[in-house]
Amino acid sequence: MSRRLAALQMVSGSDVELNLQRAERLIREAATSGAELVVLPEAFAVFGDREALHALAEREAREAMLRQWLSAQAKENRVVLVGGTIPLASDDGRAWAACYVYERDGDCLGCYHKLHLFDADVGDETGSYRESRDYRPGERPLFVDTSLGRLGLAVCFDLRFPAQFQWLRDQGAELIAVPSAFTRTTGLAHWLPLLRARAIETQCLLVGANQGGEHSPTRKTSGGSVLVDAWGNVLAEAGFGEAVVLADWDCERQNAIRRQIPLRRNSRFSVSFDGELADCAGETHQP
Repeated sequence: MSRRLAALQMVSGSDVELNLQRAERLIREAATSGAELVVLPEAFAVFGDREALHALAEREAREAMLRQWLSAQAKENRVVLVGGTIPLASDDGRAWAACYVYERDGDCLGCYHKLHLFDADVGDETGSYRESRDYRPGERPLFVDTSLGRLGLAVCFDLRFPAQFQWLRDQGAELIAVPSAFTRTTGLAHWLPLLRARAIETQCLLVGANQGGEHSPTRKTSGGSVLVDAWGNVLAEAGFGEAVVLADWDCERQNAIRRQIPLRRNSRFSVSFDGELADCAGETHQP
C-alpha cells in the first residue's frame, strides 16, 4: 500500500502573517495533490530576526496562536501535519524549538523539542552560529503514533547524530520527519548525504523539509527538500525557492527491505535513553 507524503519548502522571513499565508497555501496544495502527511520546515513562521523570534515565543506561550493555527490546518486539509518548529518561551529566557504534530482531526499527537543546537563556525556570510543564545535544548527524543504509522521526529542539526535516529528505529519508527533550515554552505555539502545515510541505517522513509533561499544578505539556506526511501533512493527533490515535494511511500517495499537485510536482528549494539517522553499536555511516560 502506498501513501502520498509531502515536504514543504519555504523561504521564511520576519513577517509572521506573510509566512503563515504562504504556509497555508503550500499545505493546501499538498493536500489537494493527495498528500496524507505534510511536513513544514524549521522556523517556518519566523526566521532570521532575533527580536521577532523572541516576541513570537512570548506570544505563543500566552496565546497558543501558532498551535491553534496548525491544528486548524491539519483538520481543514485532513492531513497529518508536522508543524516544522515554532518558538515557545521557556522559563530560562530562551525559547524551545518546538515541533508539534497534529492528526487529521486536529488533535495534537505530541511535541518534540529540538535536542541538538547549531553552535558552529561556518565559512559563509554569517560565519558564526550560536543557536543556544536564543534556544534551549530539548531533553528527550520523541516518536508519535499517527494514522499512517509510527513517526519519528528530528530537527536540522539532529541529523548529524545517528544515535538519535537509531533510537527512533529501535522504538519502531517507520517514518522520520526532519524539519530543517540548513545553511547554504553546510546543506549543499552534507544535507542529502546525511538524509540518505539515516534512511539506509534506519530503513525508514525520511521526509526532509528545508528552508531554501536567500533570507537576507547574510543568511542563505540550502533548499533541496527531499523524500528518501529505506533503500536510500531519492523519491522527489526540490531545488531552491518555495516548493511542494511529493512522493509515494511504498510501505510493503520498505517491509521487504527490512526482511531482506534484517539490521535490527543482526545488530550487536543498542541505543538507550534514560528519561521520560512528554506529550502535548506535559504529561510523561517511560519510553
